[in-house]
Formats: sequence, structure tokens, C-alpha cells
Amino acid sequence: MKNINFRQQVLPHIIAVLAFFTISILFFNPLFFGNKTLDQHDITQWKGSAQELEKFREATGEEGLWTNSMFSGMPAYLVNVRWSDGIVTGIKKVAALFLPHPVWNIYLAFLSFYILLLAFKVRPYLAIGGALAFGLSSFLIIGLAAGHNARIGAIAMMPLVLAGIHITFTRNRILGFGVTTTAVALELRENHLQITYYLILMIAVYGVVMLIDAIKKQELNSFLKNTALLILAAIIALGTFFGKFWATYEYSKYSMRGESELTATVEAGENSSGLKKDYAFQYSYGILEPMTLLIPDFYGGASSHFLVQDEDSEVLKALQRTGDPQAANQLARYTSAYWGNQPLTAPYYAGAIICLLFVIGLLFADKKYIVWLTIIAALGIVFSWGDSFKAFNYFMFDYFPGYNKFRSVTFALIMTLVAMPLLGFIGLERLLEQGINKATQKKLFIALGTTGGLCLLVVVFAGMASFEKEGESQLPIWFLNALQEDRESLMRGDALRSLGFILAAFFVIFLHLKKKLSFGIVAGLLSLFILVDIWVIDRRYFNEDNYKRERDNSFFALTDADKEIKRDEDLSYRVYNLQGAWNEARTSYHHMSLGGYHGAKLRRYQDLYDYCLQNETGELIKSLQAGNRDLSSFGVINMLNAKYLTFGPAKNNIIKNPEALGNAWFVSSVERVNSPDDELTTTCKINTRNRAVIDVSKFNVPESINYDSAASIELTDYQPNRLEYDSESNTDGLAVFSEIYYPKGWTATIDGSEVEILRANYVLRALQVPKGKHTIVFKFEPEAYFVGNKVTLAFSVLLLLVFLGSLGWTIKKQL
Repeated sequence: MKNINFRQQVLPHIIAVLAFFTISILFFNPLFFGNKTLDQHDITQWKGSAQELEKFREATGEEGLWTNSMFSGMPAYLVNVRWSDGIVTGIKKVAALFLPHPVWNIYLAFLSFYILLLAFKVRPYLAIGGALAFGLSSFLIIGLAAGHNARIGAIAMMPLVLAGIHITFTRNRILGFGVTTTAVALELRENHLQITYYLILMIAVYGVVMLIDAIKKQELNSFLKNTALLILAAIIALGTFFGKFWATYEYSKYSMRGESELTATVEAGENSSGLKKDYAFQYSYGILEPMTLLIPDFYGGASSHFLVQDEDSEVLKALQRTGDPQAANQLARYTSAYWGNQPLTAPYYAGAIICLLFVIGLLFADKKYIVWLTIIAALGIVFSWGDSFKAFNYFMFDYFPGYNKFRSVTFALIMTLVAMPLLGFIGLERLLEQGINKATQKKLFIALGTTGGLCLLVVVFAGMASFEKEGESQLPIWFLNALQEDRESLMRGDALRSLGFILAAFFVIFLHLKKKLSFGIVAGLLSLFILVDIWVIDRRYFNEDNYKRERDNSFFALTDADKEIKRDEDLSYRVYNLQGAWNEARTSYHHMSLGGYHGAKLRRYQDLYDYCLQNETGELIKSLQAGNRDLSSFGVINMLNAKYLTFGPAKNNIIKNPEALGNAWFVSSVERVNSPDDELTTTCKINTRNRAVIDVSKFNVPESINYDSAASIELTDYQPNRLEYDSESNTDGLAVFSEIYYPKGWTATIDGSEVEILRANYVLRALQVPKGKHTIVFKFEPEAYFVGNKVTLAFSVLLLLVFLGSLGWTIKKQL
């Protein structure tokens, strides 16, 4: 048995874990000591989206798999489905020391990055500072404030995946294999494919760099063995995610991330696969905006920070001097501190000290790591520019696999925010190992001059910036001058602040090199400086305002309008909120809704909105405002069974729509078309009560159909994944259902015999129903869930064996 030096080999890790645990609790202290919960916008909206599925699960113990509560119906895979990945979740809970959600993601980000730095041979006490810089990065904290828990959870695992890969290549294959398998499974568990996509890019560049290094060292065989082992790790990890992956991949082809069937989109110059450019690049950094990595308020700070709220702001003083309260209130809307081009934002701040260390890394780290991490850092910035750098990003959007599936390209900065502290602490470790001499001293002063000098330049020349947001040139000159003065003050103040932290870190490092400070003191002071620097900036965007009382559920409280609608005893009908239906899920909490809140709705439903429903809604609002209550001409709204229209919380803010077509109806004629374009444009024009549009190039329907005006079809039983109807007709007929057509997983039977589900009116279902009395049943039983879930469970068990086996083997080797 080997002797273990507790003080050197064990104690530092205990201190690190205790530090991460304590800081996680202190940062989120109202969750632990104030009986509060986080008020996260996206999570609040998610609760509305998931309510139907939660209630169904509580009542039956089953998964709904499909929700009718938003966008008239869609698969629930990306809303609320529980998979058989409890083993992976259990590993995460244990690793996070059972901290509550979402605090556990920040703790795991600390721990994950700490392990990554250890893998690159950074000493534990030094690695603590790097872990704090990554885990408290404003990128993660702002994401939590918005409710992007899955994104932050996936990000927290990125360093651990990289650590496992690096351990496999450079230190211990078996341990590396176990870490990689577990880390990838934990990362995939979050089901945030955009972050996974960026992680794959980082791994790919790492692989190329290591391949070149292996060829130079004539170690190609070893490289190939390690690569094969990592591929096996990825396969096992992917198996634990197999059900989710299958379902998500299958759904993506029919969602907004999939290929458009409309030729009009292609003719307009858009890529037919994936998102549209204006949507994908809506959130793009300006060319100089990455300066916020060094100076958080370089572009004014958060868009939600209105300078009129600051007592000492010049813009407030200017408005007070007007003597016109009405004009002042109107102009107050234009006092956002942020003057970039993004609609809503807050700056992603790496930390002033991290910027200094990054330059040190460029000067002192091993060449192969410099190449890898510089490429990654640069890619993150270039991607974040989006349509500010169209030549590159539009090319990537059109031709690079997978790039056009994601929006919010500023998320790509996570690659930069991983690369900067990693290279920085690798470089710092190498600098401290080399000690002081003329060469290292010169390089150290270059790092200071680069970062500190840049801050100083901003302080001196800040007045040369325009500080003017697009569209603000029409504002009164006296008001614009005050606004620009405040923004300039913010930039200059944060530049001085960053300069101060850079100088403090520089002198601590320099004094250690001169043997004036011990290593322990240097590591402790750097960690403290980093913590204070980033913590204070985080508090600008994440503070007491982000919490609410734990039992506060007022957002979903029933309004008088809700109560009135709920008096309706019909099994299923829809509500159309005319006040922003397409960006809210409160309606979905209580009712079936035409709208909703989700970033990956069905593409055909989005097409219907873009080309038809949007215009029809505008005409509807105009008609109602003119006092016209005849709703018979709004064919698309009526075919979606919008029985109630709402425009406020009061009882008299609802309109019952007598023209809503109900759950199902027989039509008297069919418009036969041969393309999706014709299918959509015809749907927008016809009287949907009597006629249906069917693409006969995809579905077979008779040349003519019979129609019995006395025929009836009625919904008799409703569940999210099962619908039952009774029909009666004296002739064969075509029935249209106000349910969204989805080609995977839905089956239909008439009296127990399966029949083909047709697509009608671009988005709805239809059936050819024989004459007589019949029972019609729709069931949603997707193989992606029922088969995929079994595969997930099997691989989860295998993962547990790999995790315990590799851990046990490593411990045995150490003893």
C-alpha cells in the first residue's frame, strides 16, 4: 500500500469542495435562509407549458408525451417528459452533494472546472481560483436569472468532459474513460443541443491538435487507441440519452429547426433547412462588444438598466429640468444604459484578472494548448458577432453542418469563457514553475501592458465613442447629450475598475516571483480577488429582485376571465389570447391555447402563423375594435377551435366564438392540391367549415366525397395522448379534426381497425369515415419513447458499472 500524504494529496481537495459548497450557498442564500425561490422568467413560462402534462402524470402515473395546451398541440419531448435516466440523475445529485436545483449547476460548474485544471496539472489551490471564475461567470448567472437551467446544466459539464478526454490522452486511460463516459452522459442529460454542439467543436479542434502532436512524437498508435476508447465512452453515454436523442432528432425534422417545405422560403434566399437568418442572428454582438469580457459596462451594461432610475444620472437631471412630466415620462423609456444592437441583453464578463491570465497563458503555456484554446476563444467571439460579421457567419449558416439549427449566437461565447481561464491558469502555473528572469519578467509586463494598457486607453479615449443606439438620433439633442454622458461614465468607470483588479493580481504574482509571497498566499489572494471581482458584477444582474416567496404563485392565479371560461364543460376547446399569444404560456396553464412559449414549435404551425394566422389575427382585432362580432370569415382561427377570445383578465374581456368549428366536423368538398405552397395558400383562403385542403401528392382521397348534412362527430373522451370520438353518418365522409397533424407516433382506429391519418388544411388531421355509427380513437404511442426508454435504461446501468469500475480500479492503483 502506498503512503498517502493527507496534507498534500487530500486536504486541498477537501478545502476546494468546501469552498465551492459554501460559496454556492452564500451566493444563493435567500433560497436557503429566506424561504424564497428563484423568479426565473423561462421557468415560470415552462410551468404554464407543462401544467397539463404534470396533472396527467399525477392522475395516471403515465407520461402524456403530447401536449394540447400550447400551439394547438405538439410533442412534449422538449416540454415535460420523464425518461428512464434516473441513474444519471442520481449520479448528478450525489456529485452535487444534494444541493437544490438550480444551485447544483453552479456548484458542479465549480467542481467540473476544478477537475479540468487538475487534469492540466494546475496545482489544487491555484485551480480553486479558476473554478470560481468559470462557475460565477456572468454568462452562467445571467442564464440562471432567465431560467435557462438546461443550458447552464449542460455548460457545467463541459469542463468535466474535456477533463476526461485530456486524462485519457495524457495520464490514465481507464480513469479518463470513466470520467468521459460519465461526464458526457451528464452533459447529454440536460438535452441542450446547442451547448453540446459547441462542446463538439471544442473537442474536434483538441483532437486535431493532439493528432498533429502525436504524429510529431511518433505516437500515432497510442492516439488511435485513446480515440477508440473515447468513441466507446461516447457510445455508452449516448445510449443513456438514446430515447431523448431519438425523440429530439425525430421531432427536429418537423420543428422550426427542420427543413422548410415551402419553396417561397428558398426563393427568398433563405436556407430551407433550419432557422431563418433574421431569427437566428437576432441576438448578435457588435464588433467591439466582446470588450465586455474585460470591461463589463463597455456597452452600458444590461438593457434592463434604465439610467433614469439612478439618482445621480445626468439623464435624470436633464429630465427634471424640463418641467414637463408628460414629456419626461415618454423620454424615460429611452434611457437604457445599453447602446448596442441586441434587443435584450446583459454583458458576458470573463473577469479582468482572467483577461490578464489569458494573455499570460498565450505567453507561457505549452504551444499545443495555446493553439487549441486560442482557436476556441476566437471561434466563440466570431460566432457571437452573428450578422455583424456576415461574410463568415452567413457562410457558416448556409454550409456548415448543424450551424443553422440554433439561435442566440452569443451563446457561442461559452467557448471563449472556457478557453480563457483554462489557458490562463495553465500559463500561470508554467510561469510560477519557471520563476523570475529577464525573459519571464518581460513577458509578464507585456501581459500587464496588453490588458491594463487596453483599460487605460478606454479611460483616456472613452469620449470618442458614439454612445448612440440605432434609432436614437431622433431624440432631442439635450436629452441625447445627457444619455451619452452617462454611458461614457459607465464605460470609463468600469475600465478603471478592471485596471485596478489587473494591477492587484499583477503585483501579487510579481511579488511571489520575487519570493516576497508564498505560493499559498498567492493562490488565496488570486482566488479572493477573482471572487470579489466577478461576484460584484454578478450582483448587478442577479440580486434580491430575482427571488420571490416560495408559495407565491400569483402569476397563475385564476382571473375572472379564466373562471368564466372554465365554466364551459366541453371536453376540449381552445382559447386565443389576443394580447401576445405567441410569447406567453400563462394561458396554457389553465386552457388549451392557440399560442404558447417555446423555441421549437412545429414548423408547419409557424408557417401557418407567418403566412396566414398573423394577418387573420390583425384583421380580427380590427373587426372587434370596430364593433363587428361576426367571426365567420376567420377560417383558420375557427378551424383551430378557438372557442374563446381573450384580451384581458376581467370577465368582460372574453368573447365566445360561435363560429369555432369544434373538435371535429364533416366537410362537403376537398380542395386537391399538389404542393405545400398551394396547401398553405389555399387553406388561408377557403371556408374551412365546408371545405378541406389536402395535398394529393402525399395522401389519397377520392375525386369527390359524399356529405351528410345531418352527420355528427363528437369527442367523448380526452387525454393528451388519446382522443376518442363517436361518429354517425348516413354516407361515407371526410372528417376534419381540430388536432395538429404529426406523422410520427399517432395512430387512428375506427372500431379497432387502424386507418390512415390524412393531413388537412396544412396542419390538421383528417380521416375518411365510413357511414354508420363508429368509435374513432387517436393514440400517441411513439417508438422513440417506448423503445428508446428501454435502451436508455440498459445503457444507464452500463454507465453505472463503468463509473464504479473505473473509480474502483483507480483507487486500487493508488493504494
